[in-house]
Order: sequence, then structure tokens, then C-alpha cells
Amino acid sequence: MRSVFTAWTLVTLAGWCVASSQAMAQVRIVDGPAPSGSAPGPTQPAQQASPAPEDPEAIVMRDARRAIVEGKPGDAKRLLDDWIERFEGTDHPRFGEALYLRGNANLAIDEEYDALFDYERLVREYPGSEYFANALERELDVAKLYLNGRRKPGMFGWRLDSGVPIAEEIVVRIAERLPGSKLAERALLELADYYARVRELRMAVETYDVFVRLFPRSPMRANAMQRRIYATVAQFKGPRYDVRMLKDAQVQIEDFAAEFPAEAQRTGLNDGLVARLDESAATGMLTQAKWYADRDDPVSARLTLVRLVRRHPKTGAAHEALEFIKQLDEREPGIAKKKVGADREAANGSGESR
Repeated sequence: MRSVFTAWTLVTLAGWCVASSQAMAQVRIVDGPAPSGSAPGPTQPAQQASPAPEDPEAIVMRDARRAIVEGKPGDAKRLLDDWIERFEGTDHPRFGEALYLRGNANLAIDEEYDALFDYERLVREYPGSEYFANALERELDVAKLYLNGRRKPGMFGWRLDSGVPIAEEIVVRIAERLPGSKLAERALLELADYYARVRELRMAVETYDVFVRLFPRSPMRANAMQRRIYATVAQFKGPRYDVRMLKDAQVQIEDFAAEFPAEAQRTGLNDGLVARLDESAATGMLTQAKWYADRDDPVSARLTLVRLVRRHPKTGAAHEALEFIKQLDEREPGIAKKKVGADREAANGSGESR
């Protein structure tokens, strides 16, 4: 692009120099007295070269841009509709620009769904156009409208259906068409933040995780890792429910603290939070062991307690688990014979989490 711009600048400058020299050649320079026989009078004005006629297609594009800027997108759309209909099926070099401008006009009059068709046609049929990235950026603007609550137009123009599926598809396409770009970063973060906002926490964690893997040098990496931790922890409903996400959160916190130690200390994503998550996970396992004991399954209860002590030895729940194990051994003397096998299974299961 830089070389094209430089070449264009040089050609323009050369043309200007040639035009200037021709104009100067047409000017009669009078240096000294007038020749004999000529009547004295004012010097004749210099003749100027007539300007080259402007491209009529460029005039249409300029008028359409002006109408959009002046708040008259309807006029711009009518102008571009006529132009596109006239040059439909041709390889006119300004056809991609016309599609982009008509998409902008549709977007300005709240017909964003129609604008998507123009942007998509530009992206698919004219991938070498200078408006390729601009069209994708406008598609992201449409996706943001749908992610923030706007409904997709349906029959009779009624906005009944959710536009979120369209927004999700737009984000995926941007990431595929401009991989590693700033626009792809923004698109993925917009989608992940939407999932977190509407409490689709599992999807939020997955989207933040994709962002962290795809953009290791992004300036928004720390924010994405931090939000991923919050979304992971928020999935925990209590000790009576699944506690596996707490183990994932502990790993994420350790990774965040290793990569951004100052930020981790400032936001409290450090060993203190890891200890609290460890205690919550241990409490969940203790609750599970008590559930087995209440249903007259001391073997499963003891196995769960042994795993608890091995995985979370520094928690208060671990001390309570040791007391519970003693009570089970005293209450069920026969369970002691299965202690070796249970401990072996617990040792094998202890490697399931960090």
C-alpha cells in the first residue's frame, strides 16, 4: 500500500509539473520595450490550461459520501441504488466502493440487516478492495448492535428474533478473514464480554481462552485472563454442586500471577484467593463424602475423604475429614480391611487435579 501511494504521488507530481510547464509555455513573457508599430497597452493575461474533466462516476461517489455526512442517507441510498443497477454484472473498479457506501447508508437509516448483504458481497466478491477491512469493521458495528439487544428484522419489518446468532457468526468470520488483527481482538472480546454479561459463563470462559491463545502479545491479554478467572469462579454454585471449575480457576490464577505479578497483587488474584478456592473445593468433597455416609455407603465416603486429604491437605476441611475417617473406621470395623485398596484408588484419583 505504501509503494502504491508513493507511486501515485510521484505520478500526480509529474503530471502537475508537465501541466505547469505547458501553461508557462503559453504565456508570452515581455521583457523590455514593446516592438515598434505596436500600440502601448496592458500586457495580455496568460492563458491557463483547461482542467481535465472529472470522472462522472467519482462525482456520484462524492455526492453519496456528502449525503451520508450531511445526514441524508436516504438520498445517498437512492443515488447508489441507481448506480449499482446500471453497472450490475460489470467489473467497474468502483463497484466495491459503491457497495460499501450503500451499506453505510443502510446502516445510517437503521437497516443494518440490509447493510450486511452489501458488506458481505464486498468482502466475498472483492477481497482485494481497499474497503475490505472497512467493511469488516462495519460488520462488527452491526454485531455490537445485536449483542446489545437489537432484534433482527423479520416479516413485515417486525424485530422479533434475536440477532445474537448473526453476531456470533460475524465475529467468527472476522477472526478467520483478518487473523491476528486488532479488529479480530476487538471482535472476540466483544463476544466474550457479551457472554459474561448475560451469564453464559461457560461460553465466556471458552471465548476468553481462545483470545488468550490467539493473541499472546495483545495489550488486552491481562484483562482477558482476569475476566476468564472471574467467569470460571462464578460458575461455582456451592459445595453441594460440581467443584471442578474451582480447580480450573486455581490454575488460571497461578498462570495470571506468573505473567502479571503486580496486577495480580493489586486485584487480589494471588495466593489468598487460591487458598479460598482450595477451601471451597475441599468443602465440596467433604459434603459429597457426607452424602455417601448418609446413604449407607461408607466405602465411597471413606474413599472421597482420603482423596480430599491428599488433594487439599492445608484446608480446614481436610482436618475435619481425618476425624470423619476415624469415626467411619470405628463405626464400620470391616472397612479397615478395605483401607489399602481405597487408599490406592485415592492415590490414583489424586492425580486428576493439581
